[in-house]
Amino acid sequence: MKMIQLPTLGIEQRIKEEMEINPALEEGEEGDDEETPDEENEDIYDEEEREDKDTDDDFSLSDYMDDDEGASYKLKANNTSPDDERREMPNAVAVGFHDLLESQLGLRVLDDHQYQVARYLLGNIDDDGYMRRDLESVVDDIAFSQNITTTKEELEEMLGVIHEFDPPGVGARDLQECLLLQLKRKSPKTPLLLLCIRVLENCMEEFSKKHYEKIAKRMEIDDQKLKEVIGEILKLNPRPGNSMADNSKISQQIVPDFVIQNIDGNMELSLNSRNVPDLRVAKVYSQMIEEYAKRSDKLGKEALAFVKQKIESAKGFIDCVRQREQTLLLTMKAIMDYQKEFFREGDETKLKPMILKDISDRIGLDLSTVSRVSNSKYVQTPFGTYLLKFFFSESIATDEGEEVSSREVKRILADSVAAEDKHKPLTDDELAKILREKGYKIARRTVAKYREMLEIPVARMRKQL
Repeated sequence: MKMIQLPTLGIEQRIKEEMEINPALEEGEEGDDEETPDEENEDIYDEEEREDKDTDDDFSLSDYMDDDEGASYKLKANNTSPDDERREMPNAVAVGFHDLLESQLGLRVLDDHQYQVARYLLGNIDDDGYMRRDLESVVDDIAFSQNITTTKEELEEMLGVIHEFDPPGVGARDLQECLLLQLKRKSPKTPLLLLCIRVLENCMEEFSKKHYEKIAKRMEIDDQKLKEVIGEILKLNPRPGNSMADNSKISQQIVPDFVIQNIDGNMELSLNSRNVPDLRVAKVYSQMIEEYAKRSDKLGKEALAFVKQKIESAKGFIDCVRQREQTLLLTMKAIMDYQKEFFREGDETKLKPMILKDISDRIGLDLSTVSRVSNSKYVQTPFGTYLLKFFFSESIATDEGEEVSSREVKRILADSVAAEDKHKPLTDDELAKILREKGYKIARRTVAKYREMLEIPVARMRKQL
C-alpha cells in the first residue's frame, strides 16, 4: 500500500534504496543470462575448487561474519567495497531568510550585548518576516534562556535596527507597520507617497476592509486620487519574508505517472517507467544457496540463512513492484473509460460526476486503494498534464433532472466572477441566481463553498475603484 502511494520519482528512489540494502536484488529481466557456459556450470566444481573460491577477494561471507556475533547479519549488511563507484545526489544550496538577516546584523556596529539581543530577536521573526511576539515576553525569555538582562526599550531600539534590513518591512509587528516601513524607505518623498503614508496611518482598518468611501471622506480626496493611492499601496509586499523564501525554492518538474495517447482514434494508456529498471534475483545468490546447502558447519548454516533471507526479500520486493504497476494501470484504465469523452476531446464540460466509489466498484478494490492511487499521481494527455484528483467531482442536478459535474458549475462560477463589474462585484446570492438561471439547482451556501474552493474572495474584497 505504501508503494502504491509513491509517484514515479518516489518509486525510482525506493528501488535504488532497496538495491543498496539488498545485494540479492539486481537490474535485469528474469531469464536474462549473459554469463558464459563455464559460469553456468559452477556447481561442478569439486571441494578443492570451492575452497579456492572462498578465499577469492570478490566475495566471501566468512569475511563479513564473526562466529562470536551469531546472527548479527540479520541486522545489517555490508555490500560495498573501496573500489565501488560512489554516486551522490547533489543538493542545491540557497541562502535562507534568517541567514540573510544574520549576515546583515554582522555589518552593524554593535557591542556584544546589543548583538546578542538583536540576534535573539531575529530568531523570533517568523517566515513571513513578522515579529509577532510581545516584546515583554521576549524580555523574560532571553533572561531565562540566554541569561541576558535587557528591557523592552532596548528591544525596541534593536528592532529599529532590524527594520533597516532587507527585505523592506522585515521585523514589523503587524501589517500596518510592515507597509509603512516599506513606504518610508521609498525615495523621493512625492506628494502621492506622503498621502499613502497618511492613509495607512489614519485609515488602516477601512483600507483592510475595502471601505473606500469612508477613506475618501476622511482624507478628503476624490476617487481618482484614492485609486492612485490604492494602486501604490498594492505594489507593496505584505509578507516580506516570503519574497526570500520563494527565491530559495527549487522548482520541481512534474513527472507524469501515466501517459495517454490518441492513436488513430484509439486511446492508449501506458505507465511511465522511464527510469524504473526491470528487477530480478541476482544469479550469484541462487548459486550460493546450492553451495552453502552442502556445508554442515555453523558458518555454512548461518550463511545459508542469510542468503535465503536476502532472496526472499528480493522476491517479495519484486512482487510488490509488479502489483503496484498492475493496480495503477487497472485504476487509471477505469478512470480513462469513465471519462472517455474528456480524454478524446479535452473539453472540461465533458467531465462526468465521478467519486472514488465509482472507480472502486468498477475494479473491485477498496476505496483507500483508489484514493492512494489518485492522490499524488499525474497523467499526461494530449491536452495537458493533470492530477488524477482533477477528474473526481460531485454531481449537481439540473432542472431537467440531469446530473452534471460540480467542476462545470465551478467553471461557470469562475467565469461569472471574471466578467463581473469590479466596481460592484457579484454577491453569493447573485451568483446563485445566475446559476439557477442556467438551470443548476444550487443554494447560496453551496456557491460560497465552491467560491472558497476556487480561492475567490467575498464580493467586498473583490471591489475595485
